[in-house]
Amino acid sequence: MKKLGLLPRVLIAIVVGVVFGLFLPLPVVRIFSTFNALFSEFLNFSIPLIILGLVMVAIASLGNRVGKMLLVTVAIAYFDTFFVGMVSYFTGMAIFPDIVSGIDLSGKLSQGASVQPYFSLEIPPIFDVMTALVLAFVMGLGIALSKGKSPIFYGLSEEFKNVVELLITGAIVPLLPLYIFGIFLEMSFTGQAFMLMKIFSGIVLIIFVMHVAVLLYQFIVAGIVVRKNPFRLLWNMMPAYATALGTSSSAATIPFTLKQTKINGVSDGVAGFCIPLCATIHMAGSCMKIVACALTICLIKDYPADLGLFVHFVIILAIVAVASPGVPGGAIMAALAPLASVLGFDATDQALMVSLYIAMDSFGTACNVTGDCAIALIIDKMFGGKMEEASPETAEQNTES
Repeated sequence: MKKLGLLPRVLIAIVVGVVFGLFLPLPVVRIFSTFNALFSEFLNFSIPLIILGLVMVAIASLGNRVGKMLLVTVAIAYFDTFFVGMVSYFTGMAIFPDIVSGIDLSGKLSQGASVQPYFSLEIPPIFDVMTALVLAFVMGLGIALSKGKSPIFYGLSEEFKNVVELLITGAIVPLLPLYIFGIFLEMSFTGQAFMLMKIFSGIVLIIFVMHVAVLLYQFIVAGIVVRKNPFRLLWNMMPAYATALGTSSSAATIPFTLKQTKINGVSDGVAGFCIPLCATIHMAGSCMKIVACALTICLIKDYPADLGLFVHFVIILAIVAVASPGVPGGAIMAALAPLASVLGFDATDQALMVSLYIAMDSFGTACNVTGDCAIALIIDKMFGGKMEEASPETAEQNTES
């Protein structure tokens, strides 16, 4: 099983959980419910640490590099992520209610409440999510501004990031399939699983169509700015797109994205600056999927889904997405915080979000990295070869990173 990727393990966990839920007796189901209760507490404890460890270093690593170009790139990447998230919300509000209309899970949810764990253990987090987010920004900016004078703090933040990544890759991610198995086992046992899977099969198709539309919008805008054929630009990025489908990692795809971006005519300096940076801050595809799936769950369970609430959610989601690249399923891990604090998702809702996201993870990553080239094209048009003139060493270091 260790040789399989995360996606195959999650899919196996879902299928096996649904099948076993049809015949396993309640005492056995309660064993896995007990594990899920403990793992959920551990996950809630870990989320603020994940936000602090990953976001702090992401901000600190920006430093003072290429001032204006850095600000413009970050602004474009953040706006695009936020814009795509809101487009996902409006599209979902126009289409999803018809898909989920007439569905009433209240009786099944009350039946599911009878599956209780044998025991539970409270593990309160050190601080809440918003405290972790604000602390990450304060510490990250402080380290970025003083990195040259106090490199020890940057080194400590890197070590903390390594510990957090080890927590994710060594504990949380390996246990996720078992956690998801327990969730779907309980859902199947209580009769929710088949109804939800039927609903989300239609949602997944709509998300895929939106994913294609996002890439077309990004490259049409970039093509207009640089006065090149947007479809040719997009076609040139297909090797990077295919690589991202296979790796499900923005960071692992950087060399291929960089190569194809240069083929599209972006200068070496700008490409070497934009592609590694956007791999850590530009998460439009991930944001689109998370918003669509979260909205669907809100509609199914009759949670609040008004515009103001989702604007708040997407604003924070676009920020915490900075923590996600390079970590398997990292975007949804980072998103668990605003899902709980803003939308009020409980452990079952979060587990369902993780399952849905990972099932489409590679497509979101491919959308992210392909869109990075569109941003690089615009930055290259605005700044030309100034990057290389300003700091060629920085560009080389970014490319290697």
